Amino acid sequence: MSKKSLLVIIAVLLALVVAMALNPSDAKHRSAIRDAVAQRSPIAGMLGIGSLKAMTVEYHSFGVVSYTSVDENVISVGALGMVHVRREAPPEK
Repeated sequence: MSKKSLLVIIAVLLALVVAMALNPSDAKHRSAIRDAVAQRSPIAGMLGIGSLKAMTVEYHSFGVVSYTSVDENVISVGALGMVHVRREAPPEK
């Protein structure tokens, strides 16, 4: 194995380790959901609606990325220490 290919393998492994270390936790997803609800509706934020919504989500992690869902609808997606809360309402059944 050449030095160049060994360096590429080490760089990829290092990037994976960093991505896994920065994967947002369950608490970070819940906090982002609470903040997003409060930002979109200050009244809902005062009433604690965001906290209630954050308690109902299920956390899923794939090591380098994670997401939360309610009834198979993705609510938030996270990677590299950042969490994005979806704006769209879940589809009606």
